[in-house]
Amino acid sequence: QVQLVESGGGLVQAGASLRLSCAASGRVFGIAFMCWYRQAPGKQRELVAEITSGGATNYADSVSGRFTISRDNAKTTVYLQMNTLKPEDTAVYYCRVFAAPYNYWGQGTQVTVSS
Repeated sequence: QVQLVESGGGLVQAGASLRLSCAASGRVFGIAFMCWYRQAPGKQRELVAEITSGGATNYADSVSGRFTISRDNAKTTVYLQMNTLKPEDTAVYYCRVFAAPYNYWGQGTQVTVSS
């Protein structure tokens, strides 16, 4: 069974940077896209960033210019570089990999940004 293992979350001060990683435990074939979501307490889960099989990227307006999504195809790993973190970025971050007909989710990693 394929599992996505996330790492890199933590507690930081506003303005700091973090890099989240999401690695597949096994080989995944036919990946259509990889993406990152986040969910803050009492709020809807939202799409933060995505990268398609062709390398196109898309970002939520709230993180555009601060966050960068990237991938390592050899390791089937997706990253989220987060710079200039703000308290409103505080949330549990989840990675997702879609490889038809399968949809894989990471376990989530907590990111907390203090003022």
